[in-house]
Amino acid sequence: MLRSLTMADMPAIRELNAISLGYPVTLEMAQKQFKKISKNPEHLLIGFEDHLSHQLVGYVHAEVYESLYSKPGLNILALAVLPDFQGQGIGKELLLALEKQAKEQGFSFIRLNSASHREEAHAFYRKMDYRGDKTQLRFIKEL
Repeated sequence: MLRSLTMADMPAIRELNAISLGYPVTLEMAQKQFKKISKNPEHLLIGFEDHLSHQLVGYVHAEVYESLYSKPGLNILALAVLPDFQGQGIGKELLLALEKQAKEQGFSFIRLNSASHREEAHAFYRKMDYRGDKTQLRFIKEL
């Protein structure tokens, strides 16, 4: 079942980020970020709760993407489903819900980045009609 995320979901979000995305963070950090992000209308957060266990098993997080070279769109920052629940259409439901919200809010596109080694994810995105339009490297400087 699709639903909004709450602060009570942060232990599950921490687990999803660590297991499904490879981003281990503390519960305190997840809570701090959620407190800030959930108040910002430029962030869209949608969760998926298993109807039997009532456990949060997936989520999508997107942010408004604006630049001087494109119309406004959304940038997916995270799409995660626990491994035991993958292949059941949860990721598809999350993406379709995000696409519906994007259309309702007048956005022109949805974009995302996916690590080169995540070939199963790439196949999923292609199946959902997302196309790879470039190859690039990410550079980061820790401050």
